[in-house]
Amino acid sequence: MNVPLLDLKAQYKAIKPEIMAAIEAVCDEQGFILGPRVLELEQAVAKYVGASHAIGCASGSDALLLSMMAMEIGHGHEVITVPFTFFATAGSISESGARPVFVDVQPDTFNMDPAKIEAKITPRTRAIMPVHLFGQCADMEAINAIAQRRNLTVIEDACQAIGSSRNGVKAGALGDTGCFSFFPTKNLGGFGDGGMITTRAAPLSEKLMMLRVHGSKIRYVHELPGINSRLDALQAAVLRVKLNHLDKWVEGRQRNARRYEQLFADAKLSERITLPKTDKGNVHVYNQFTIRAHRRDDLRTYLKEKGIGSETYYPIPLHLQSCYRELGYKKGDFPISERAAEEVMSLPVYAELTEDQQAHVVRTIADFYRHA
Repeated sequence: MNVPLLDLKAQYKAIKPEIMAAIEAVCDEQGFILGPRVLELEQAVAKYVGASHAIGCASGSDALLLSMMAMEIGHGHEVITVPFTFFATAGSISESGARPVFVDVQPDTFNMDPAKIEAKITPRTRAIMPVHLFGQCADMEAINAIAQRRNLTVIEDACQAIGSSRNGVKAGALGDTGCFSFFPTKNLGGFGDGGMITTRAAPLSEKLMMLRVHGSKIRYVHELPGINSRLDALQAAVLRVKLNHLDKWVEGRQRNARRYEQLFADAKLSERITLPKTDKGNVHVYNQFTIRAHRRDDLRTYLKEKGIGSETYYPIPLHLQSCYRELGYKKGDFPISERAAEEVMSLPVYAELTEDQQAHVVRTIADFYRHA
């Protein structure tokens, strides 16, 4: 039995008529950049998240960069974030001209440890960028309290977490800006790159809308040195259809996560496998179902031989990436992130996954450890 890490074809098959009708409508209109389709999606996402404003852009990476540009974060500034995340988190900070400053993560949720933040704040610190990793929110009450006390802005990297919430407030409405990715593998994924920024602040929204189109409100009149980071109407049309199904897909992922918990309990693998933990007050949307595994790399090789997909997010923490040597970090500086990089792996959890497929995944893992 083959079990892919993600089966986008199964999702597409279920909504193909809606998707094709939306694409055809855009093709008939022949309006492909921004426009009413993007505005409609922006309004829908703002309502869904619980933010006042949403601004579409070209990618989640650009959403992070544009947030910093709007807050005038750049050369000579520092932004505090985590080393255990996708490269775009720190990469966007570097692209802005600022310096990423890392703090370690918590061992159970893999999200930013608020207790480590204060020690890293300097007169150059301008913002904190927590990551809602794998589909659940960081401890935003603690992070926001530090930011308020130290007069810092908070940029949520919510690229993996649309639909998640903490104490009743959704990701994207917990900081000064929320940044989302619509990369095809995300819970809300387009047919290419795309991103969005959410905020409650009208002046910030207006600035972001200018920055994404070369800093202009009126054509050929440039008030700011912006960039070209516009969301395509075709992507917006596809995403608007998919947004209507997002909660149903999230429920499917949550159901599958609960089933994994029962299957792993029945298999008595607690000494070899550590399952994901959901922090108190969080609603987890399981963009990934990420476990810690004894002999992780050997297990992944075994699963691949048996036709089961898995992935390691992320095998090299950012502070150990060669491009960040100049920051002066070394192995051992962030032990929790480093250990996670050596132990974690993600299993298939997409909504269309069947009970038989999940049972096969856990049975195959149990077979590996039985013969190890």
